[in-house]
Amino acid sequence: MTMLTPRTPARLAPPGRSRRERKAAELESRTRLAGERLAGLSSAPGVRALQSVDASAAGLTHAEAALRLERHGANVVAHERAPRWYVQLATAFRNPFIAVLVFLAAVMYWQDPADPGVVILSVMVGISGLLRFWQEYRSGRAADALKQLVTTTCAVRRRAGSGSAPTTFEVPMDQVVPGDVVRLAAGDLIPADLRLLTAKDLMISQAALSGESLPVAKADTRAPDVGQQATGDPVEADNLALMGTSVTSGTATGVVVATGADTYFGSMAGSLVGERPQTNFDTGVRKVSFLLIRFMLVMVPVVFMVNGLTKGDWDEAFLFGIAVAVGLTPEMLPMVVSANLARGAVAMARHKVVVKRLNAIQNLGAMDVLCTDKTGTLTEDRIVLARHLDVHGNEDTEVLEYGYLNAHFQTGLRNLMDQAVIDRVDEAEEVVVDARFAMVDEIPFDFARRRMSVVLARNTLVGDFGRHEHVMITKGAVEEVLDLCTHVADRGETVELTEQLRWHVTRTAEDHNRQGLRVLAVATRTLDTPRESYSVADEDGLTLVGFLAFLDPPKADAARALEALADKGIAVKVVTGDNELVAARVCADVGIDVGTVVLGPATDALDDTALRELAARTTVFAKVNPVQKARIVRALQAEGHTVGFLGDGINDAAALRDADVGISVDTAVDIAKESADIILLEKDLTVLERGVLQGRTTFGNTIKYIKMTASSNFGNVFSVLVASAFIPFQPMLAIMLLVQNLVYDIAQLATPWDRMDEEYLRRPRNWDAKGIGRFMVTIGPISSIFDIAMFLIMWHVFAADSAANQSLFQSGWFVEGLLSQTLIVHMIRTRKIPFLQSHASWPVMVMTVLAVLTGLWLPFSPLAPSLGFVALPASYFPWLVGVLLAYCTLTQFVKTWYVRRFGTWL
Repeated sequence: MTMLTPRTPARLAPPGRSRRERKAAELESRTRLAGERLAGLSSAPGVRALQSVDASAAGLTHAEAALRLERHGANVVAHERAPRWYVQLATAFRNPFIAVLVFLAAVMYWQDPADPGVVILSVMVGISGLLRFWQEYRSGRAADALKQLVTTTCAVRRRAGSGSAPTTFEVPMDQVVPGDVVRLAAGDLIPADLRLLTAKDLMISQAALSGESLPVAKADTRAPDVGQQATGDPVEADNLALMGTSVTSGTATGVVVATGADTYFGSMAGSLVGERPQTNFDTGVRKVSFLLIRFMLVMVPVVFMVNGLTKGDWDEAFLFGIAVAVGLTPEMLPMVVSANLARGAVAMARHKVVVKRLNAIQNLGAMDVLCTDKTGTLTEDRIVLARHLDVHGNEDTEVLEYGYLNAHFQTGLRNLMDQAVIDRVDEAEEVVVDARFAMVDEIPFDFARRRMSVVLARNTLVGDFGRHEHVMITKGAVEEVLDLCTHVADRGETVELTEQLRWHVTRTAEDHNRQGLRVLAVATRTLDTPRESYSVADEDGLTLVGFLAFLDPPKADAARALEALADKGIAVKVVTGDNELVAARVCADVGIDVGTVVLGPATDALDDTALRELAARTTVFAKVNPVQKARIVRALQAEGHTVGFLGDGINDAAALRDADVGISVDTAVDIAKESADIILLEKDLTVLERGVLQGRTTFGNTIKYIKMTASSNFGNVFSVLVASAFIPFQPMLAIMLLVQNLVYDIAQLATPWDRMDEEYLRRPRNWDAKGIGRFMVTIGPISSIFDIAMFLIMWHVFAADSAANQSLFQSGWFVEGLLSQTLIVHMIRTRKIPFLQSHASWPVMVMTVLAVLTGLWLPFSPLAPSLGFVALPASYFPWLVGVLLAYCTLTQFVKTWYVRRFGTWL
């Protein structure tokens, strides 16, 4: 495993060339300015921070706080707000096909207000838009219900008046103002950006901002400090506490230096609301829609001109042209897409997945690259004791015993690593604490020493007298503990710590650091003169007994889940803010080919082209900030990938927005959930895999409808064109075309409930407008061959060769056209042989049968006279069966050739 680090200074990207790039530049600028402001406060003395917000360590008065709340506004960051219901309703009808149908319905109404076609088209438009609106609205409500605040108040020091003594109050976090002095304790959320004034044993979880799974230590400060060395990243400053983080242990006070949108958190959140970039789904639908519309704009005028010139009735030709336009328009596409997405959303909800934006379901199926953080996704998001080692790196139970005694007897607030040691022993029952030990004294942990010690009484016999021998057990950072050691425990003996041995034990610890483990040293000292109390000065002359190595362990099913995603054609890239060694170790443990780990700052030195090449060949990115994460996502998209991003922190929000499908979890920070398209109720890649399969099924059924409808409608219109040129009457009345189209489209409403072949689900699927056009012009004309055959049969066999017998001709072609359209669904829905190798779901079968029965019934029904039908003779039906069988046979042959030639079907 190698690492790529930056060699040149970061370079700002050129001005944005698109809305997305402008948003990215705005985010980078706002974040940089907020970081520079905080860095200045960090490097200055604490009293300067108080002066900068015109405050004192005693806190604001209630009157001052009220004025500042009015001036600065509530302490809230920008949130994505769902549009009003009427805006959502209008948006649901914003579709090019709906626009075409509305226009055609208006023309029909202008020609004849009583035309039944107006009602047919209006019903199609209304149901399609309302169904989509209702599903989007319900999904948004469900996602909003997931937003829960961990706490709503914080402890603030305020005064009744200028001369009053300060009192601590619990105030709502949205009412915190600049200048407030906030008291922090374990479990508190940081309500705003704070410059710490005092701190004791303070540990803060910054995972939401940095992605690091372990809490970080802040500087121990007991009196006004003089600031620290300037840092370019406020997250790394040890005297700042930022909104969006939380306290895991210790206590502190800090002055609020920024609230709401002015915080470091808010600077990122504020640039993430507003119009979202076009996703892969949006682009695909637009391309397919305009392909079909362009085709319609070519064919309809041709049909109109041919009919007008050959029949001489231009009014009738105009109405017929409108009917043909409707026939070429997949008018149920919005409805079928909505039904597909709605069914997908319901199915995914059963698997603990909430879909916020319906389009994301199909993007999930098309996803071929998943970028994810490691914490909680690949790992269990908890700290465990992985190893207990002697100075040579061998497992040693004695080291575990000493580590356990240190953790068990300390009286302070245990950190995550102390608890991990205790849990490890409790599970294994390897160490028993009994009357051999008693607590004597404790030297608490502080961040200057980075260690803590306990002194225990161990009952031993010395000569003829019994006494309690005191032993000090020290646990802490390797460097600090090793500096206090004069000896090491080596294979049961205590030997002097020579320089060579010091180098050896240091290398042992470093080797485990390189494996991604957090290492602590354990040392002991038997005290010659027992007494009641001890101090830091007694932490000397220690004997190093070994090391405790900790890890956020990989999930047991992570490797299998990654393998399953790979089998589905999805490449997983880890993009994390955590340490590169930890990231590499975890990735290797779950079977990811790590290769070269690229550090986030290295990407700043690359232009867009270079980053695209780097992102394509890199699997693991570490120490990555929010702007870099989003830029990596865009680089992968520029390479033609459909990118999913799984994250739960504010540092993930920009990438979640820019990804084709943003995926978060219900425990994520609010802005991450708002930026996401899909929310997992379990942070589990197995859940995500099931969602991917559902997405591909949804996408496949949508493509089925488009290809079936486009090819059959094209074939019918081509047949109309041929018939219009050679037959002295209309080959089919306009109302017949509309009814045929309506019956066929209603039958296709079962498509969302169809199943997909397993082979189809094995790889990502994407929109291919060119492929749809090719499919349409290849498969569509097949139906025209048999339509023309039926023309000849009706003309020569049944003598429907004059205007007097045109109703018989039209009825015969109507039935053949509807049945061939309906039955061919089973030929097109699979690349296999239908009914033998693959069969449709029962809803599709039922709707197919109903459509066929309707087509056979209409010429004999009471509706026949008003629609222009006449009853067909019994001798017609053997000819119909023969034509349909020949049609299916030829289609299967062409399908086999098509798959062999182009390597795809749906």
